[in-house]
Amino acid sequence: MQAVDIKKLARNISLVENESAGYEQVLADLRPEKDTPIIGITGPPGAGKSTLINALITELTSRNKKIAIVAIDPTSPFNLGSLLGDRIRMAEHYTNPNVFIRSLATRGSLGGLSAKAIEVTEVLKGADFDYIIVETVGVGQSEVEIAGLADCTLVVFVPESGDEIQSMKSGIMEIGDVFVVNKFDRPGAKEFMGNLKKLIAERNIKVAGGEMPVVIGTVAMKGEGITELIDAIDDYLQHPHTAKRKSLLLADKVWQLLIAEKMKGIDKSKLAAQIEEQLDKGDFHLYQFMKGM
Repeated sequence: MQAVDIKKLARNISLVENESAGYEQVLADLRPEKDTPIIGITGPPGAGKSTLINALITELTSRNKKIAIVAIDPTSPFNLGSLLGDRIRMAEHYTNPNVFIRSLATRGSLGGLSAKAIEVTEVLKGADFDYIIVETVGVGQSEVEIAGLADCTLVVFVPESGDEIQSMKSGIMEIGDVFVVNKFDRPGAKEFMGNLKKLIAERNIKVAGGEMPVVIGTVAMKGEGITELIDAIDDYLQHPHTAKRKSLLLADKVWQLLIAEKMKGIDKSKLAAQIEEQLDKGDFHLYQFMKGM
């Protein structure tokens, strides 16, 4: 198994993320040797996504697999800084040579993904990883963007999510390829799983191969159900996307990249300064301000 040049990889990601000199050439030179699957993990806050990823890393590395993690962290709207919480949550894996962990700030993106996540995952696909896992910030139904990035999307719930899933009429429920009920040792877990399966059937949600999504119960803190979850992911990945689905996924990637390109000239801090100036004058009008841009 070829060793990953971690320093070079980290440097290239920094170039791309910050759009430093030479980043466009880095992207243009990408020639992935294999189509590394991207596993998206999303779900409401408190579902235990990071703990689940820790358990997945432990099991996959025990099989001598190489894993890249992209953890999307929420950005402060005041200083645009990322909380970088995964530095604490996944600290036990930082010294593992088969694990690469990178945090990305959302930088104002509302869909649970960083605006640079697509490009960063493409850089990672140019390295020799077996899986790339992308964890979103956990903001609810607006996280549907992950479906345009991931080859397999995991939607994670806990048994207490009962009222929440009943109100989900679209969006996050429809993007799940594999559903996970984490903290399955809690009271009401089996009942919740039954209701989740019923909801999937009622909405006629289908995945690759025309089957209903698999629902897996896990206790990530104890490593329970993780083997079954990896088997479900691998089974799903064995069903290649149809040409139509693949074109839609690629179209979504291009769409996101085009938006990022068009927004390059917009500086949020400068906008805030201009708005503050007009507020001080007492003549700020939202739509007039937008027309003047």
